[in-house]
Amino acid sequence: MNYRRIVSFICILCWFTPIQVFAQAKLERLMKERERMHEEWKVSESKKTGIFGNRTKKDMIETHEWMARIIQKDNQIMEELKLLNEIEKTEITYEKNDYKFIVQKQEREIAILKRALEAKDENTNKSTTSIGEILWKFLIIFSFIAIGYLVYVRKVKPYFNT
Repeated sequence: MNYRRIVSFICILCWFTPIQVFAQAKLERLMKERERMHEEWKVSESKKTGIFGNRTKKDMIETHEWMARIIQKDNQIMEELKLLNEIEKTEITYEKNDYKFIVQKQEREIAILKRALEAKDENTNKSTTSIGEILWKFLIIFSFIAIGYLVYVRKVKPYFNT
C-alpha cells in the first residue's frame, strides 16, 4: 500500500512539474512582452506630432491603445499567476496528504511496537518473579540443610564418637 502512495505521488509530481515549468516559461514570456509594450507606450507618450510640438488627438489615441494592450497583458499575467498558485496549492495538498499518511503509518507501527514491548515486559516480569521464587526456595532449603548440618555436628556427632 505504501508503494502505491509513493508511485502515485511520483506520477502526480511528474504530471504537474511540466505544467509548472511551462506556466513559469509562459509567465516570463508575458512579462517580457509587457516590458516591450511599456517601452512602446513610453515612445508613444513622448510623440508630439502636432503644430508647435504639441500632442495631437491621434497621438493620444495611440497612447491610449498602448495602455489598453498593457492592461490586457497584465490580465493575462494575473491569470498565469493564479494558475501557478493553483498548481502550488495542489502540490502542497498532495505532499501534505502523503506526509499525513506517513505519520499515520508510523503511529500505527509505534503502537504495535509498544504493545510488543509491553508483552515482553510482562514476560520478563513473570520470569523475574519465577526466578526470585526459585531463589527464595533454594535459600530456605539451603538454610534448613545448613542448620541441620550444624545440629548434626554439634549434638548428634559427639554421641557417635563415644
